[in-house]
Amino acid sequence: MQTRPHLTRPSGMPSSALVTFLGITFVITWGLVGVYIMIPDMAAATFGEISGSHPFFFLATWSPAIAAFVAVFLHSGMAGIRAFLSRLLLWRCSVGWAAFILLLLPFVFVAGSLIMGGPVLAPLPPEGVGPVVAVLFMMLFLGPIEEFGWRGVMQPLLQRLMAPIWAGLIIGATWGFWHLPAFFLSSTVFAEWNFLPFFIGNVTLAVLVSPIFNSARGSLLWPMLFHWQLINPFWPDAQPWDTIILVVVAVIVVWWNRDTMFTRDGAVTEVVPATNVLAHTGGE
Repeated sequence: MQTRPHLTRPSGMPSSALVTFLGITFVITWGLVGVYIMIPDMAAATFGEISGSHPFFFLATWSPAIAAFVAVFLHSGMAGIRAFLSRLLLWRCSVGWAAFILLLLPFVFVAGSLIMGGPVLAPLPPEGVGPVVAVLFMMLFLGPIEEFGWRGVMQPLLQRLMAPIWAGLIIGATWGFWHLPAFFLSSTVFAEWNFLPFFIGNVTLAVLVSPIFNSARGSLLWPMLFHWQLINPFWPDAQPWDTIILVVVAVIVVWWNRDTMFTRDGAVTEVVPATNVLAHTGGE
């Protein structure tokens, strides 16, 4: 009797799954938000006024993650879901990228605010720091959850076909366009923003996170932390300077990592990672 290790994986996800992912993502978000745009009075009377704490807002925000899990399940079943979630445990990341997420991103917001003559940190409410901490943890279950879709499914599938720089640009444009209906909702923060700088910011951020994602071997943990930093309520409002600074940073990052950003060599292309198991084969 012999025992030998070999590599197996749940049934792989075809590149065509990208259509399923995008279809579900946009149908959920644009469908829910569209109801409040097209028939606002009826929607408010039936489901309540839309806001950042409304269940529909969470559902619309989670649509990339919902679409990701549906796509993975359809092609790989529950074994695929478990393998997909294992990417949350890929915590190894270079010190440089960790510092980029934990230190440089906050510095961008602080610097942008100071350029405008604003504060170092966002002003605290009269209730003190407690409510801000509560919002900080609530944000952990909003934007970062999107990364199951954008980096979990879309980036690996696109990187089968193109270099990370182009994948990042396409994801960023898709991400920005996906947000568009929210800018027509007066009851959300998006209504106070200008779409074009926001769109440019989305594209820039998607490009910035691409080398981090690939360096961390397809980790979902680090892109989620990256996303969480972007919506951290402690950082001051720095628009439009935060976007301007991030564009400059993105140009530097792309140039510094040009050997990996413009080639598919080393790019993560698996949505459902392979797993090592022990297989037993009979024989004397």
